[in-house]
Amino acid sequence: MPYSLLDTINDPHQLRQLARKQLPQLAAELRSFLVESVAKTGGHLSSNLGTVELTLALHYVFNTPEDRLVWDVGHQTYAHKILTGRREGMSRLRMLGGLAGFPKREESPYDTFGTGHSSTSISAALGMAVAAKRQGVDRRVVAVIGDGALTGGMAFEALNNAGAMDANLLVILNDNEMSISPNVGALNHYLAKLLSGRFYNTVRKRGGKVLEAIPPIKELAKRAEEHMKGMVVPSTLFEEFGFNYLGPIDGHDLDSLIDTLSNIKQLEGPQFLHIVTKKGQGYKLAEDDPCLYHGVAKFDPVDGVANKAGAKPSYTQVFGDWLCDMAVADWRLVGITPAMREGSGMVRFSEEHADRYFDVGIAEQHALTFAAGLACEGFKPVVAIYSTFLQRAYDQLIHDVAIQNLPVMFAIDRAGLVGADGPTHAGAFDLSFLRCIPNMTVMAPSDENECRQMLYTAFTINAPSAVRYPRGSGVGAQIEAEMQALPVGKGVVRRTGEKIALLAFGSMVHPALQAADELNATVADMRFVKPLDEALIKQLALSHDVLVTVEENVIQGGAGSAVAECLAKLGIEKRLVLLGLPDRFVEHGDPTLLLASCGLDTVGIVEAIKRSTRALYSTIDLAYTVSK
Repeated sequence: MPYSLLDTINDPHQLRQLARKQLPQLAAELRSFLVESVAKTGGHLSSNLGTVELTLALHYVFNTPEDRLVWDVGHQTYAHKILTGRREGMSRLRMLGGLAGFPKREESPYDTFGTGHSSTSISAALGMAVAAKRQGVDRRVVAVIGDGALTGGMAFEALNNAGAMDANLLVILNDNEMSISPNVGALNHYLAKLLSGRFYNTVRKRGGKVLEAIPPIKELAKRAEEHMKGMVVPSTLFEEFGFNYLGPIDGHDLDSLIDTLSNIKQLEGPQFLHIVTKKGQGYKLAEDDPCLYHGVAKFDPVDGVANKAGAKPSYTQVFGDWLCDMAVADWRLVGITPAMREGSGMVRFSEEHADRYFDVGIAEQHALTFAAGLACEGFKPVVAIYSTFLQRAYDQLIHDVAIQNLPVMFAIDRAGLVGADGPTHAGAFDLSFLRCIPNMTVMAPSDENECRQMLYTAFTINAPSAVRYPRGSGVGAQIEAEMQALPVGKGVVRRTGEKIALLAFGSMVHPALQAADELNATVADMRFVKPLDEALIKQLALSHDVLVTVEENVIQGGAGSAVAECLAKLGIEKRLVLLGLPDRFVEHGDPTLLLASCGLDTVGIVEAIKRSTRALYSTIDLAYTVSK
C-alpha cells in the first residue's frame, strides 16, 4: 500500500522538513503501516502503536542522532526504526539476518544503546549526558521509560544519581496504564508548556538566588510553588530526586508534545516529562486487549489474532496448570513473578489463588529476597521467571537464598534460544551460573510430562531448586495428572546402542534420540544437571568408547563441563565431545534455523559426532555432509 507522506521519509532530517500540520497525517500512515507490517511478521504491536506520536515528536524536535534517544526495554521502537531508514527492512523483522526487534547499536547510528531488558535507559542516558558535559558538547540526551519499567529498582537508582549530576538529561515517563483523566486537558497542557518555558525557569532560578539571602522567605516560596504544582500534577516525587517535573500531558497530542519538548530542549539540567499514552492506540482490537496484542505471531489485521485452540500445550502452560494443582495440595505454596504473569503462565493461578499470588513489578532482585523472607517463615515460594531475567538477581540468588539454604523454587522459563527476541532474551547461561552454586538442585525436562513431575520434585525439596524449560511446546508427550517425585540426581537411559553414548539434557533429548537412530548410539536423559548421576556416567563411560554431551546452554561451564569434571573426579579417561551453544551471542531468528546454525539439530549432532570420531571408526560414512 503506498503512503503519500511515509514513503518520502527515509531519515529524521526529512521528517524535520515537514510542516507541523502534516504530522497528524504522517502519524496515521505510520500507525497503519505498523499494523500491516507486524501482521505479516509478528512482533510487538500494542506498545508500538502507543508511541507513534511520541516518536514523531522526538525526532521532529531533537537533532537525532547527534542528540541521543535511549529507549527502555525497546519493544516500542518499531516507529523509530521506520523513521530512521529501516522501513523496507520491516518485512524481515525478527528474522534471521533481518532487523532486530529491539534497538541494536550495530544496526543503526540512531540506536544509541542496545536494550531488551527493563529499567536500564536512565542509567545509560545519564552516562551519555555526563560524557557530553565532560567533552563540552552541546548535546541533548533523552531516556524514554514506561511506567512498568519504572518499577525496577535500577531506574530509581539512576534517578537518584541523575538529580545530583546537573547534566542535560530528559527522562520521559511513558505512562500507558492510567487513563487520560479530566485534569490531563487544556489547563494541564497549558501549565506543562508554561512550566517548561524559558521565562518561568529564568524567573525561578533568578528568584532563587535573590531569596538565598533570606532563607525563611526562600523556603516559603519553595513550599508555595510545590503546593501550586501539587494541585495540578500527581506528585512532586521526581522533584525530590532533583528533576524539574512537567506533565502529565496527552502523549497522543502532537502539538502539546512538540511545544513542550521544544521548550524543554532549551532548559539546563535534569528534566522529567510525564506523558500519558494508550497501548494499541488507533487499532481497536489492540486497544480492547493490549495484553493479547503485546507480542503477536502473524495475524489477519482485519480479523485479528488467530485462536490457537487445539494447539499442543506449551511448557509455560504445563507450569501454570501444575502451579494451580500444587496450590490446592499445599497451602504453603505462594507464587511470585516480577511482572510476568501472562508470559509465565500465572493468569489462572492469579485468579484462583489471588491471596497467594504476588506480582512485585519489574524488580527481579526484590522478587528473590521477598521469596527468601517468605521461606524463612514456613512458606514454599515458587518464583516464575525467565532465564534471562534471573541473571539480574544473581547476588540475591546466592546471598539471600542459597547461602541460607532456603526452600525457594525457581520455575525458569525461556531456557535456551528463544528465537525472534534474540540474544537479550536467550536463556543461554542458566545451567552454567546455577550449577556452581552450593545447595542448588537443577533439573531440565525432556518433555511436558517430565516437566510436570520435575516441578513437583523441586517443590518437595527442602532447599533451593530450579526447573528450567524452553519456550513453546514440547514433543507432545501425554501429561499425567498424578504427581510423583523423581529420584533426585538420577537419569534414565532412553535408548541402548553401541560405542557412542549421548548424555542429553532437557530440550536436547529428543534430537539426540533422532541422531542416535542413525548412529546406533545410546541415549541417556540425564534429567539432573545438579546433582549429576555419577553412577550412570561411570556406567556409560565404562561401556562405550565415546561420550557426547548435548545441551541448549553455552558449553563453557555448562552441563557438559559438569560431566567432564565428574569423569576427572572418577579418574576415568574417556573421549568426550561437548555440544552446546557456541561462545557467541546467537542472533534473532526462527528457533529451528538458529539451532541448526549452532549444530544442535539432529543433522548437526550427527555430523559433529562423525567429525569427532573420524579417526576412531572407519566404518562411519565419512561422506556425510551438512549444508549450512
